[in-house]
Amino acid sequence: MREIWRIEPTTLSTLPAWRKMRQALWPEMTEEENGNETQALMDKADTFIRIASSAEDRPAGFVEVTLRVDYVNGCVTSPVAFLEGIYVEPWARRQGVARALVDAVEAWAREKGCSELASDALLENAESHRMHAGLGFEETERVVYFRKELVH
Repeated sequence: MREIWRIEPTTLSTLPAWRKMRQALWPEMTEEENGNETQALMDKADTFIRIASSAEDRPAGFVEVTLRVDYVNGCVTSPVAFLEGIYVEPWARRQGVARALVDAVEAWAREKGCSELASDALLENAESHRMHAGLGFEETERVVYFRKELVH
């Protein structure tokens, strides 16, 4: 039988688990950056952050979504709910956690007047591509970003 996941807003009591999962998703981020970002995200009005927990209160995953009003690749409307990050603990994968989190995101996005939910993933992250497809996302385009440093 599949677990029923509790999806709740981030609170002071879930802050350490959220930060730990963010560090697992973005390991290049320093602890200081993580702390600053989580504080800033909690203070933003148009940000949706939820933690998924098991019936035993074990944190299983999180999602972070923002409303974007600028151009979002592959989208034709504005605002767009943008999936900034989603993470599921390895022990909880393939058990409906991501689905429960994205279902909550979709309800929130509709309330905010969005008709599109967008996301991105690195080109080499095939696991994320499969998860997105499984959640009903369609690939819209592939982009390679370029940079040139300007010498002063």
